[in-house]
Amino acid sequence: MAEIKAPVFPESVADGTIVEWHVTEGQQVNRDDLLAEIETDKVVLEVVAPDNGVVTRIVKQVDDTVLSDELIAEFEAGASASAEAAPAVDPDQPAAPVQPKQATDGGEPVQASAESDHKDQSPAVRKAAKESGVDPKNVEGSGRGGRVTKTDMSNPTLKADSSITSDSGRPVAEAVGERTEKRVPMTRLRKTIANRLLAASQETAMLTTFNEVNMKPLMDMRTKYKDQFEKRHGTRLGFMSLFVKAATEALKRYPAVNASLDGDDIVYHGYYDIGVAVSSNRGLVVPVLRDTDRMSMADVEAKIREFGGKAQEGKLGLDDMIGGTFTISNGGVFGSLMSTPILNPPQTAILGMHAINDRPMAVNGEVKILPMMYLALSYDHRMIDGKEAVQFLVTLKELVEDPTMLLLDL
Repeated sequence: MAEIKAPVFPESVADGTIVEWHVTEGQQVNRDDLLAEIETDKVVLEVVAPDNGVVTRIVKQVDDTVLSDELIAEFEAGASASAEAAPAVDPDQPAAPVQPKQATDGGEPVQASAESDHKDQSPAVRKAAKESGVDPKNVEGSGRGGRVTKTDMSNPTLKADSSITSDSGRPVAEAVGERTEKRVPMTRLRKTIANRLLAASQETAMLTTFNEVNMKPLMDMRTKYKDQFEKRHGTRLGFMSLFVKAATEALKRYPAVNASLDGDDIVYHGYYDIGVAVSSNRGLVVPVLRDTDRMSMADVEAKIREFGGKAQEGKLGLDDMIGGTFTISNGGVFGSLMSTPILNPPQTAILGMHAINDRPMAVNGEVKILPMMYLALSYDHRMIDGKEAVQFLVTLKELVEDPTMLLLDL
């Protein structure tokens, strides 16, 4: 009998929560089949089968807290499922009654009938029922044989069922005519984000300085070379790669912006690991580009695209998230004109990029319409003086407005 254990968490991650089991007790699986998902305060980790065999016992259920390397299930390698064993999870079949009580994702359907209760529904449907307050028995299923799927549960026209309650015992949705209220528990990741943002605002002397950058030279360069760039490197040429390279050069000139605070000590980093804020279904995450001084623009573009795909699929690993000496956040992709980004401790600075808008600008005594972007640098004033912060941002502005300066190392 073998043991299935939770992954070994790094020191910065204390524990995790089982959010979904993809198998049932007695189910036969193949090597590397996905068994369970564990959500930490940074990412969702996958637990896979170590070999071909049968999951004989599930020790930790959905919503249970698990520690690093803790036993979560037992496994018999080389075994075959008995005739009485629970079948494999089939997206077109009702979930087995022994399936864990809820899950955070997936679209497994369940037969909608007057006799079916919550125990006979798939984890995804039960989770959606708890969050939306909708009884699946009242839903017209779109799945095979009229089965209800998670997509069906997201129909906004459905009426809330106040008999479905949250973990606190209160209804997650209460119907008052056509007006409803929905109560949804925070995920572990969302709680961590909230706590870190609150701590950053309360425990640092955060100050923000602003500047604006003329994006026309960069946009002209992109228009001229984007097709050649994509043909040569197999990835599209965006603006983020140049900002990452410009930030790296500015960090070299102002090492305090690349430093961090550790108690009463200042830690100056001799490397450049830049975190790039990425939006995911579970919240904002910050995967890290390692050694950006050694990366080409093509490397940066390819890695950012890889991070974006992983974030949407929930596939970012802890190795992708740990560390970072500086962060870039691009609220402009959502239309933000100006903001004050919040520090990502223990880092002492973060750059905020924003939307590009045409604005009338005075150039050599003439008014010209130029594509302008506001830049914001939030920094910890305990560590970085205002002069350094302003000079850093001006340097970055100059490099972006004249990209040849990076090539010529000026």
